Amino acid sequence: MNRPASDLRAAAGTIRAWLTEADRVLVTAGAGLSAAAGYDYGDEDRFRVLFPALHRAGLRSRYMVGVPLPPALLWGYWAVHIDDIRFSAAPNPLYRRLRALVGDKDHWVMTSNVDGLFARSGFAPDRIFTPQGDYGRYQCATPCTPTTWDSRPLVARLLAAYDPATGAVTDPDALPRCPNCGGEAEINVRIGPRFVDTPYLPAARRLQSWLGTAPAGTRLLILEFGAGFNTPGVIRWPGEDLTRRFPRARLVRVNPTHPGTPAELADRALPVPADAHRLLDALAAPHPAPNPTVAP
Repeated sequence: MNRPASDLRAAAGTIRAWLTEADRVLVTAGAGLSAAAGYDYGDEDRFRVLFPALHRAGLRSRYMVGVPLPPALLWGYWAVHIDDIRFSAAPNPLYRRLRALVGDKDHWVMTSNVDGLFARSGFAPDRIFTPQGDYGRYQCATPCTPTTWDSRPLVARLLAAYDPATGAVTDPDALPRCPNCGGEAEINVRIGPRFVDTPYLPAARRLQSWLGTAPAGTRLLILEFGAGFNTPGVIRWPGEDLTRRFPRARLVRVNPTHPGTPAELADRALPVPADAHRLLDALAAPHPAPNPTVAP
């Protein structure tokens, strides 16, 4: 692994030059980007505020809600969690800064995040691939059909029957059922093998076409934010593979704890040991005119 860049200002200068030279930009992101934007699943203080009953029961973060819960508690959690992280209409300032950074470059987004923050913050929805799903959809738990449904009305119904004191949905009739077969339902995110990926396949094909039709010699810049080792096969490793596949591609890996890049990518990969806020601040700081480098 390459050693992380120690000078954030120097890294910002390199990124500016690489952006200037890039023909296309692929923005990739994991949970670390949304955490930097204020949606940290490991935040115990926020968890205590939103889920006091679950906190009293010994849970300390959203990451811990993988334990089995009774349906009334589970759907109470999902309703509050999804309402908090998915259905705000306001754009997120950090994501807006990232959108401004990309500017008018020909670009795509691929993210493991299921919170819709890219689309809500100015990125074109038809150029965002979310292979892990979307909190904005729900599905049959069996599943009996590849159809998925808008979760906004479901969340509203659950919240209307939610008791913050107990953390439970008090009306059994508010609990979701599959609209097709009447069986159990679940949020349309990749939790297990029953995940319905049908809504995301068209974007996957469009992204594959965008990459596959790139002219020979395309200078592809991959800007990766907050993708660690929880699910490295979704964002982290594909970005490395794409950098190998395109001889003139470059990879910027922005990650405060796991910024390392493969040694064989040499000077075509830049590890940045910082979160997105710090990097974007460095990019916004006054700087001397860059000396563009020539892609190998």
